Amino acid sequence: MGNSAKSAQFLLDSRLAAAARGNADALYDLGVCYSTGTAGVAIDLVEAHKWFNLAAVSGSVEAQESRSEVAEDMTAREIASAQAAARAWLNASRRMAA
Repeated sequence: MGNSAKSAQFLLDSRLAAAARGNADALYDLGVCYSTGTAGVAIDLVEAHKWFNLAAVSGSVEAQESRSEVAEDMTAREIASAQAAARAWLNASRRMAA
């Protein structure tokens, strides 16, 4: 793994750690990563929608707008899958916090 790959993985790991603590900015940043391919991740609109959705639930207006933009390029099945993934992530993070 080269330095850029290591720094990209560090960015992703640090954002995931902050997201697990409920940090709306980190949730939003993960949505950006998956919607644009930032930090070396593959573009994945389902993952992007999931993270934008979680950020929106945490109060991010910017995430609500980004979620809508991503959803325009998704099928109803993909959106349902993203929503299910967001619920699963919330449930798992609540169990870890308990």
